[in-house]
Amino acid sequence: MKPIRLIRGFLTVGAWTLLSRIAGFARDVLLAAYLGTGPVAEAYLVAFSLPNLFRRFFAEGAFNTAFVPLFSKKLEAGEDARGFAEDAFSGLAFVVVIISLVAMALMPWLVLAMASGFAGDARLPLAVEYGRICFPYILFISLTALLSGLLNAGGRFIAAAGAPVLLNAVFIAAMLLARHLGWDMGLTLAWATPVTGLAQLALVWVAAARMGFALRLGRPRMTPDLRRLLVIAAPAVLAGGVVQINLLVGRQVGSFFNGAIAWLSYADRLYQLPLGVVGIAIGIVLLPDLSRRLKSGDIGGSRHALSRATEFALILTLPAAVALMVIPVPLVIGLYERGAFSRGDTQATALALAVYSAGLPAFVMQKVLQPLYFAREDTRSPFRFALWSMLVNAALAIGLAPLFGFIAAALGTTVAAWSMVFQLWWGTRGMGEAARADSRLRARIPRILMACAIMGAFLWGAQAVLAQDTDKYVRLAILVPGGFVVYALATLATGAFHPSDLRAGFARQR
Repeated sequence: MKPIRLIRGFLTVGAWTLLSRIAGFARDVLLAAYLGTGPVAEAYLVAFSLPNLFRRFFAEGAFNTAFVPLFSKKLEAGEDARGFAEDAFSGLAFVVVIISLVAMALMPWLVLAMASGFAGDARLPLAVEYGRICFPYILFISLTALLSGLLNAGGRFIAAAGAPVLLNAVFIAAMLLARHLGWDMGLTLAWATPVTGLAQLALVWVAAARMGFALRLGRPRMTPDLRRLLVIAAPAVLAGGVVQINLLVGRQVGSFFNGAIAWLSYADRLYQLPLGVVGIAIGIVLLPDLSRRLKSGDIGGSRHALSRATEFALILTLPAAVALMVIPVPLVIGLYERGAFSRGDTQATALALAVYSAGLPAFVMQKVLQPLYFAREDTRSPFRFALWSMLVNAALAIGLAPLFGFIAAALGTTVAAWSMVFQLWWGTRGMGEAARADSRLRARIPRILMACAIMGAFLWGAQAVLAQDTDKYVRLAILVPGGFVVYALATLATGAFHPSDLRAGFARQR
């Protein structure tokens, strides 16, 4: 197998993820306009979060964390990678089908576990009905996640990164049809959910078949390789559970404040844009690359990969975090405030966005640091770190809710993210030179910070100068491109970025 080109991989995944997030914005703009933050919107958001919670718990979070390094090493060594992948494919499908049947039977209790504030009002029966319709999505998207990991390990990023674009396109089409034909919007969204999963599975299966891995479902069997996979995955399952508990705590706090689940969800969508484009792209590309470099003993290549991933993350994430904290209100007004979405909804969503954005660099750095552990088949240490971050999140979100209301959920999430990053960084001390920043990275970090400060000052001043009655789209047209241009010039002036960096990044291989 030829080596993965890191920068090209980052840009490929990032570009497709950006397209997906833009489509996701269009989806959420329609959702906000048609349903606002009312009971149908909140019921659907909770129902849709249920299969996504289990997906992250079993497929993307735990199963792929163990599967990708093992599969990558089998590809590198020329072993029976296809047989291993088919065993994992069949085993995952069997487990997810059992979980789905149990979950659908226990749906009322699952909804209350996600949002106990729904008890006794109209949101509960709606969420239960939508949840039972949505839940089969978990089977399709879990198998999609495994096939995506297989494709990424082989350096094939386009189909896996493009699958979420298909998801958002189906949702948008469904809402437009429902509006045009007079269908019930909540039920339409619920039924569209499993359809999106099936469409994504078909896309990545065809891509995997073209790569030579047309996987078939068979009778699950416990092979030595699958036992090894489960041994590695078990702590990751627990770590994934801790992460999902963090999300659950936030939703529980929000469910006791009318509209808060929707406010938090819309804010989450905005700060997830840079997280998805940068953080997810890095995590997807870096893990198989580090696994293969460590397998071959390429310490220098591993250090270069980590340093370039960190630099790539910071130069794109830090300015995004600053911008989202400085101008959250104009962003929310321009993107969401129309139809059923009121000015009060804007203020609450903007506050949540600013708090979440303070943790954005931490969320992305987790994606950079975790592959150092996973590539070494160490899933136990991240579990211990995640457990501590869960306690931090719960203490702040629940403890501060009586004082700060729904925003305590966002505060807990942000502080917990930074505590997780500190632990991940501290734990790399014994990993040797492969986990150390190189001289270029150490020189660039303060320059990136300086460029971000210049851009933040520009956005703050421009927002203050613009009149309150300025058209919301004109305001965005000034602030967003203006901030980008100022930051780009600042990175060149401070030396935070050189045009030659991209050519060097493409050229650097093992």
